[in-house]
Amino acid sequence: MVVAGNGKVRMARKLVFSSGHRYWSPELSADENQALYGRWASPYSHGHNYSIFVTVEGVVDPKIGMVCNIKKIDDVVKERIISVCDQKSLNDEVPYFKDRAPSLENLMKFIQSELTAPGAMPPEAPMVNFRLEEMPTFYGEMNLTDTWKMNITRIYNFSAGHRLHNDDLSETENLELYGKCFNPAGHGHNYILEVTVEGEPDPKSGMLISLDKLDEIVSSEIIDRYDHKNLNVDVPELAYKITTCEVVAQVVFNILKEKLPVKLARIRLQETPKNIFEVAA
Repeated sequence: MVVAGNGKVRMARKLVFSSGHRYWSPELSADENQALYGRWASPYSHGHNYSIFVTVEGVVDPKIGMVCNIKKIDDVVKERIISVCDQKSLNDEVPYFKDRAPSLENLMKFIQSELTAPGAMPPEAPMVNFRLEEMPTFYGEMNLTDTWKMNITRIYNFSAGHRLHNDDLSETENLELYGKCFNPAGHGHNYILEVTVEGEPDPKSGMLISLDKLDEIVSSEIIDRYDHKNLNVDVPELAYKITTCEVVAQVVFNILKEKLPVKLARIRLQETPKNIFEVAA
């Protein structure tokens, strides 16, 4: 649970379901499907184990010590989402997708429409956001601000070495400031990079951005250039900078912001399980 700024408490609940789907429009040719859906295009279905995290907000009821009975949230999600989608082919068995691509983005729109329908959620605990995970490296979120905003996140990995030092400081000052990270031979990390973009999905593909395109840009601009490199020496945009994770995260954000064809909402860069940094628009 998280206490919101308005004194209310937010509660998140996780539920799971499995569904099959395919990216293939029968009215299009094979070449047209390929152009629209990229490497995901296929007349044959594949499946995912989805996880949905539903967050509601409300005042703690002093009689029960909860925002609302968790079972109420479970019952709504099971009735409106899981019973409709679980162990089903989205293309063939869920009416919402009869004329829509069964993308993660459109599935989120379906969930949002079902869970915000009048009388769906308990009045004492309206939904304020949810997260839908399709794969360990791909998830989406919808957040209630003035309207429901959508974003999707793709997760990447790279390994790189660096050394923390400031040429304007003495060796003693550098050692005091950076400790072991000042080691002249450097050290390395297995970085985890989350790239989050925001917007509205294309009405034909159902995607905010083609995952092929997103992967291509992030790989060419960041992963391929940073992986197994010395950040201080091999990456021009980091030369003469102090390669803390904060600085690297800012540089990565600025590069991707200029290269992506959609709005870059944020990046998260995990250096170690203890060090995670975020830069947001």
